[in-house]
Amino acid sequence: MSRTAPQPFPFSAIVGQDEMKRALVLTAIDPSIGGVLAFGDRGAGKSTAVRALAALLPPIQAVEGCPYNTATLDGDCPHCREHPPQTLVERPTPVVDLPLGATEDRVVGALDIERALTRGEKAFEPGLLARAHRGYLYIDEVNLLEDHLVDLLLDVAASGENVVEREGLSIRHAAKFVLVGSGNPEEGELRPQLLDRFGLSVEVSSPKDVSERVEVIRRRDAYDTDPETFLPPWRAADAELRQSILAARTRLTNVAVEDAALEDCARLCLALGSDGLRGELTLMRAARALAAFEGKAKVQRAELRAVAPSALRHRLRRDPLDEAGSSARVGRALEEVFGEARET
Repeated sequence: MSRTAPQPFPFSAIVGQDEMKRALVLTAIDPSIGGVLAFGDRGAGKSTAVRALAALLPPIQAVEGCPYNTATLDGDCPHCREHPPQTLVERPTPVVDLPLGATEDRVVGALDIERALTRGEKAFEPGLLARAHRGYLYIDEVNLLEDHLVDLLLDVAASGENVVEREGLSIRHAAKFVLVGSGNPEEGELRPQLLDRFGLSVEVSSPKDVSERVEVIRRRDAYDTDPETFLPPWRAADAELRQSILAARTRLTNVAVEDAALEDCARLCLALGSDGLRGELTLMRAARALAAFEGKAKVQRAELRAVAPSALRHRLRRDPLDEAGSSARVGRALEEVFGEARET
């Protein structure tokens, strides 16, 4: 008898890894935060969390039959121009895997060979970037991604558009997605250009507490052995979290970010010596999403403290005279800049 589970492991059933789970939830509330990079131990649940996200996320509305996930009936995409849209339907938020061995054609799209041979027509076959539009693009072992694919992703992430000019085809389509990467730092570092494109970076480690490790084993074994019994109790928790995400999306634009909070963001980034302004923007957006998730009316220092390590640890310059890790440096800067926590 097959032991294959019918659904991904429930997001709510993941033991620990609170920073990683929070980062994924925040990007679901506000995709403009950017992607999530999860680096750490093998077998610590990085891939499990990302795949659980697919079942957790609210559905999107898209044109029926459109491979580009076009959101409106008057959408301008290659498919809708050729086939005028008639109906909007709900479909799951896309979470698309980008395999390390994927060819450029598979990622960006290419000539539809079957249609060219059978009908003599030049037609475009959409790639993974089209499927990931309005959703998530997941890369496991992202630090091992080939350089030419890294460059391609950087271009698309910056423009939000995929442009294909080859084999007599000229195609443009929207490709806005949240980039999620996971990897083991022992297997190589990430190129700085791609590292900076991730909004949040989280450190994932194996549980150090015996009881927590036992609970991980217990839940995983129950899921693998009898998923039909294991899954139902967690569906309610996942549904509740899904509703919280939807509510936070609605509240997001009404969460105030006052000048004092913006000054805190700027002072913290200056203290850490982060380049550019992407650190401040990510810190502000993540704190605002957290405030919306918690039902607060404005961003306070508590939210900034909570998300600062995730938003800033991967933006720090190397300091050969400072042996402390990036998380410790962010924590030290928080104490220097904020001092004792106060609510604004």
